[in-house]
Amino acid sequence: MAVQTFTDGNFQDEVLAADTPVLVDFWAPWCGPCKMIGPTIEELAGEYEGKVRVGKLNTDENPQVASSHNISSIPTVMLFKDGQVVDRVVGVADKSKFAAMLDSHS
Repeated sequence: MAVQTFTDGNFQDEVLAADTPVLVDFWAPWCGPCKMIGPTIEELAGEYEGKVRVGKLNTDENPQVASSHNISSIPTVMLFKDGQVVDRVVGVADKSKFAAMLDSHS
């Protein structure tokens, strides 16, 4: 499964109302650390296909969702389950950190 694109317009339906856990990478194109974790997020999307939905939300283009979830530093990766944030990682982390987060909630 490819990494999905989440927006202010689809966040409610695609993330908060999802029936599976959803990993959201809050990022921006100018953010160097965001680019560093991008390939990891893509790998996780493939490895957890069918168990977890994985997507990215550009905070510059979608300020409403970023603001409502108190995103003050990027990259911030949040895991949503049943419409609630169940885990978060702020900053660069290695793949094992994200995998452990997903394994504990999927």
